[in-house]
Amino acid sequence: MKAECPFLKKLANLAFNRHMAKNMKQMLEKFTRRIETSGLVEPGGALFGMADDRIVWNRTDPAQKILEPLFSNLNINSVLFARPAFPYSVIIDFLAKTTRNSTIMPDDCETRTFLHDLPVADAFSALKLNQCLKARKSVIVPGGSIVTTGTISPEQALVAFSSVCFACFVKFFSDFLKHVQTDGVSKKEARLFSRIAPFCAELRPAPAGLVHGPFSMEDEIRTAMAEAGKKTVEAGLVDSSFGNISCFNGKTLYISQTGAFLNKLEGFIDPVPTDGSRCTGITASSELGAHLNIISATKDHAILHGHPLFSVIMSMVCDIEKCEKKGECHKSCPYDRNICQIPIVSGEVGAGPHGLCNTVACRMNDQKAVIVYGHGVFTTGKTDFNDALSRLYSIENDCRNEYFRRVRDVIGDISNLMAS
Repeated sequence: MKAECPFLKKLANLAFNRHMAKNMKQMLEKFTRRIETSGLVEPGGALFGMADDRIVWNRTDPAQKILEPLFSNLNINSVLFARPAFPYSVIIDFLAKTTRNSTIMPDDCETRTFLHDLPVADAFSALKLNQCLKARKSVIVPGGSIVTTGTISPEQALVAFSSVCFACFVKFFSDFLKHVQTDGVSKKEARLFSRIAPFCAELRPAPAGLVHGPFSMEDEIRTAMAEAGKKTVEAGLVDSSFGNISCFNGKTLYISQTGAFLNKLEGFIDPVPTDGSRCTGITASSELGAHLNIISATKDHAILHGHPLFSVIMSMVCDIEKCEKKGECHKSCPYDRNICQIPIVSGEVGAGPHGLCNTVACRMNDQKAVIVYGHGVFTTGKTDFNDALSRLYSIENDCRNEYFRRVRDVIGDISNLMAS
C-alpha cells in the first residue's frame, strides 16, 4: 500500500477547508437575507460570524476583532451583531440609556421564557460582552445595537435578535401608555413617541385571500399551511420567529415544528396522529397541546397563532391596581378580561396547571379567537386559514387603534404633550 503524499494530503485538507468555509458563508448570507427581509435590519447592516475549525464572517468589519474572542470564551458557534432598523433602534437606544442597574426588564412572555432579561453593556468591548453573554443570549451595546449568540446554529442568534427587538418595542409602548395615564411621561419619552408613532400607527393592507378548504390530502395541507404562514409575515402581523400554525384532517394534526419560521415552513411541518400511533410530536411546536385542545373544543380544523405587537401590548393593560395576583398575571388571572371583545387569558407555554393547553381552548368564544396575556393571539378557521388570518389581522388592527385612542383620550394631539 502506497504511503500518502504529505503534499497531496495538505492540498486535500486545504480544498476541504475552503469548501466548508464557502458553505458556512452561504449559510450566513442566507440568514442575513432573512433578517434583512424581515425589516429588522437595514441591508448590509448585520455582521454574522460562525465558527467550525475557523471563524467565517458574512462580511469584513472592524467589529470582528471585538467579537471573535467570544468564540473561545463562550460555548457558542455563531454571533450576530447589528443595529436594528428604525424604529427598533431608537427604542432600544432609549431604553438602554434610561434603564436602571444596566438591565432592561420587559414583561412579555417571549422575554420571560426565552431571554429572561436584557443586559446592557456600558462599552462595546470583548470583556463587557463576554461578561453579559455568559448568562444570557443577548446584550445591548451603546448606540442601540445588539449582540446575540447561537450555541448550535446561526438560526438561534437570529431568533434571539428578533426577540430583543420584539420585547423592547412592547416594553416601550406599554410603559408609555402607563406613563401617559399617570402623568409620568418625560420630555425625552414624549419626543421619541412623537417621532415613531406615525410609523407605528398604521397597519399594512389586509392580506389577500388564501387557498380554500377543506383539505384531505397531506400535500394540500402542507401547501395551505406554508401559504398562510408566509401571508401572515408579509402582512406585518408577526415576525417570522413568532408563531405557529396547524391543520387537522380528522385523524392527523399537521403542526409547525418548534422553532420553525412561519414564512419558511416547507420541510418543517410535523404530522401528529391523534391516536398517538406515531411519536412525531417530539419535534412539534411546544404549543401542540393547546392546538389539540382547541381542535377538540371548537371542531375547527385550522389554527393560526402569532405574536402581533399591539395585541400583546394591549393584553397587558390592566386597570386593577390592588390585585392579589399582581406580578403573576401571566400564570393565573382571577378576572374575566377582554380587549376589543376578544377574551384575554393567562397561561404559560407548555403543559402544567397554568399551561396554555388548559387555558386557551375553554375561552374560545363565537369570535373564534383568544389573546394570551403578554404572549399573542390564537385564531381558528373552520376548514382553512382564511378566517383565521382575517381574524388575526382584525384583532391586531383593533388593538392598535385602541392603543392610540387611549393615548389621544388623555393628551389629545401629541404636540400637547410636547408643550407641557
